[in-house]
Amino acid sequence: MIGTRHAVLLAALVLLAAASIAIALVVGSVAIHPLAVLDALRDSAGGLDADIVRELRLPRAVNAFATGGLLAVAGVLMQVLVRNPLADPYVLGISGGAAVGALGAILVGAAGLLVPGAAFVGAAASTALVLALGRAGGAWMPTRLLLVGVIVAAGWGAVVTFMLAVAPDQRLRGMLFWLMGDLSHASGGGIALGALAVGAAAALVLARKLNLLAHGDDRAAILGVEVAPTRLAVFLLASALTAAAVTTAGTVGFIGLVVPHLVRLASGEDHRVLVPGAALLGGALLVLADTLARTLLAPQQLPVGVVTALVGVPLFLVLLARRSR
Repeated sequence: MIGTRHAVLLAALVLLAAASIAIALVVGSVAIHPLAVLDALRDSAGGLDADIVRELRLPRAVNAFATGGLLAVAGVLMQVLVRNPLADPYVLGISGGAAVGALGAILVGAAGLLVPGAAFVGAAASTALVLALGRAGGAWMPTRLLLVGVIVAAGWGAVVTFMLAVAPDQRLRGMLFWLMGDLSHASGGGIALGALAVGAAAALVLARKLNLLAHGDDRAAILGVEVAPTRLAVFLLASALTAAAVTTAGTVGFIGLVVPHLVRLASGEDHRVLVPGAALLGGALLVLADTLARTLLAPQQLPVGVVTALVGVPLFLVLLARRSR
């Protein structure tokens, strides 16, 4: 069981998540009164405000929350997997494979569900490639896994650069927005939210083993953890979460890197608290970032990845300085 302090922290993060979604529904280029938002959510009647809330803002907020939660939980898993505090969901090249798939679809004129579908296929192909190359003599070596991921990511980056160089001008803007993270075309949200719920639940099942793996393979093995199968499960779970996030919103930086550190500052290293805390905080922060992205220069919209980078860079430097002290 978690302690009272941790329960209070998780309750506070639940309230923050709810507040972020409420802000996203109220704030925008067209301001909507909170009571009108409540009416739109309760009543199926039409009207401009109701249509904006139900058809535009609510699906976008749900997708933003799910994407942020997916990236944050994947970041927690990746940092345990490669035992590196600088690891993020994109460190193993999964996002690069997704980018090649999505940009290839955009380049040939595909639209609708074909773009996220191609992104998921690319992410799965990249996962399989890293999985095949990341084993040394049948064992999972964090250093080798990280090195393979960096090399694979560099290769995908070269392919992405080539695609951007040959892309026609009318498709270049859409490709760049996808690369920088874009929720403007997100719809529904049920699939991404379901992926977050299943992924977070699976990570919680692994929480005890994650606690032990974080202190080294030898200690984990002494205490009864089957290290190789557990590492494989963590890798596949983190890859699936990353693929779901990238498929939904493109490449959104810094959420998966910064959020796990923020939650650790408040909760410590217990993954029973770290996993749900990261899911809630990551989701809330991305909802707020997306709200800022679509209102800062309204009616023009910014890619949400630009906002997360502008906020994430100084925030991570502050965390790094604090850790050094």
